[in-house]
Amino acid sequence: MKRQLLHESGFTLIEAMVSLVVLSVGMIGIAALYAQGLGAGRTAQYRTEAVNLVGDMADRIRANRLGGAAYAGAPANNGCDPQNGGVNCTPIQMAAHDLFIWNQQVQQRLPNGVWQILVNPGAVPPSFQIQVSWTEVGQAAPVQHQMVIQVPGF
Repeated sequence: MKRQLLHESGFTLIEAMVSLVVLSVGMIGIAALYAQGLGAGRTAQYRTEAVNLVGDMADRIRANRLGGAAYAGAPANNGCDPQNGGVNCTPIQMAAHDLFIWNQQVQQRLPNGVWQILVNPGAVPPSFQIQVSWTEVGQAAPVQHQMVIQVPGF
């Protein structure tokens, strides 16, 4: 009589458990990278919004050179929007209206968005420092973006 040795193939329970642990650690790493990517995307979006908002105000100042130092003043809704049937405004009224519109945009697009415009009329040509800041999730201090422009002829 011949004796046959059975050779079994397959995985043992311990091998299966080890492979599940290794797979789980890998999946946790992927989830952490995904969460970090979402945070970086949100930060990039806010920074892009800040750059666009500061650029928008710089363009408004350049378009209304006679408004000059009024861009460091208070915002006011003077109804100067021509697309909404607005009234003719003086350059100073237009500057205050530009600030009003821009203030709304900063508050809508940036979380806890605040802004500041400083005018240095003594510089040649006069310069404007435009700054926006907002609150980022997970950061103690507000994030800010600023631009300094020079506007000749005001």
